[in-house]
Amino acid sequence: MRVLVVDNYPETRLGLVGRALGEAGAVVDLRVMHAGDPLPEGHAEHDALVVFGGGQNALADDEHPYLPHLAGLTRAFGEADKAVLGICLGAQIVARGHGATNILGRPIEFGWKKVTPTPAAADDPVLAALGAGAPLFHWHFDTFTLPPGAVHLAASEQTPHQAFRVGRAVYGIQFHFEADREVVESWSAGFAGQIAGHTPDWPERHPRDATLHGPRADKVGLAIARAWTGLIRR
Repeated sequence: MRVLVVDNYPETRLGLVGRALGEAGAVVDLRVMHAGDPLPEGHAEHDALVVFGGGQNALADDEHPYLPHLAGLTRAFGEADKAVLGICLGAQIVARGHGATNILGRPIEFGWKKVTPTPAAADDPVLAALGAGAPLFHWHFDTFTLPPGAVHLAASEQTPHQAFRVGRAVYGIQFHFEADREVVESWSAGFAGQIAGHTPDWPERHPRDATLHGPRADKVGLAIARAWTGLIRR
């Protein structure tokens, strides 16, 4: 299987999604947008699409003029019955591509915080992996309304729309389930100055929270990644 993976921001890590794709034998076609890589015109050459997060917002077209096309690609892949996964900014782009409203500039949600499934998640092929809920990693300001016809799958205390599905296999997931403890460690070092601006106690909290929540988050995150990868049709 050939999977188009879109990297929107420096220091992006494929994390647990990369692990699941590797286990499945997927060929990853990585497009690094901040390095100027082009996006394909359509979906024909790929079996699935993954859109990762980033520090920009989903409507920042002036600074990132590829965003409208990427939003359209998330819809084109879905309409072709191909699996789509958007994480954090990627979820906001999927929401945009499917007719939702992007909501910008909310208070930050950062760190391992509980994600609670909706009743619909119990029968969902991907979000059922949340079980009764789990602490997953968050790092975002923005959010979105649910796209028309979407199935609402998860929420957190701060953010009502943490996950949704459109059709068979188009997923927008706001929380960073792909970010295992290794990824969070890398982000904590690489973005230390930025994190200090909004969460100054993170150097003290991080080791404690990683020990308390990391094992469960890593286990659930990998289960979600494997479940989504299982929806890819060659």
